[in-house]
Formats: sequence, structure tokens, C-alpha cells
Amino acid sequence: MSATLIGTLARTTEPQTALRRLLALDSVVTTGNGLAYVAFSAPLGRLLGVGQGLLLELGLFLAVFGAGVGWLASRRRPHAFPVRFVIEANYAWAVLSLVSLLVWFTPTTAGLVWIPAQALTVASFALFQQLALRSVAE
Repeated sequence: MSATLIGTLARTTEPQTALRRLLALDSVVTTGNGLAYVAFSAPLGRLLGVGQGLLLELGLFLAVFGAGVGWLASRRRPHAFPVRFVIEANYAWAVLSLVSLLVWFTPTTAGLVWIPAQALTVASFALFQQLALRSVAE
């Protein structure tokens, strides 16, 4: 997920539209990632060096969280409080993903690439959502 793609999606004269688009993209990526973790927890667990059970649980969480973000994106004017919650949850996910490499996991080479890459993607969502929310508030 490149910053250029996210920036292009957010480009609009209406700040609410940019925020809703960013939330929608976050929803699609998060829900898709969660469903992949649920459907393929065993092979992905082996590939990444993460336990199958943990990946299944994370997948269920991500699918539900992503659906909630999608619902928020479908609102004509998403309220600031739940949007801030999504932003903070995304930042927390990114930080915990990186901490997990140092503290909990012994990932494979693929895991060493995937975990920071998805953390950077999620942190990018949070940053762009935060900027869009700030524009809405102005």
C-alpha cells in the first residue's frame, strides 16, 4: 500500500469524503487480511512463523474490526470519537506488531518481512485518517 495510492484516494475538496474513503480502504484491507488469517491460519502460520491458533484469533478480531470500520465509513458524517478510536487502534496495532517481533515471536524470513510491512501499512492508515479528521474539524 503506497502513500501515493492513499493520497490519491484522499484527494477531494470535501474533507468528509476523504475521511470516508480512507476508512473504507482501511476496512477492505483489514477485513480481507482478517478473512485470509481465518481461512488459511495453518499455512500462513507456518509461512510467517506465527502460531495457527493466534493467527486464527487475530483473523477473527480483524474481520470484526474491519467490518466496524466499514460501517463507520458508510456514515455520511462519521463522528469524531469512533474515528479517533480507529486511529488509535491502528497506531496501537502497528506498535504491538513491531514489539511482537522483539518480545513474542520468532518469525520466519517471510514473517520478518510481512509483520513490519503490515505495521507500516496500518500506521499509514492511521496517519492519513488523522490528517483527514483534522481537516474535517477545521
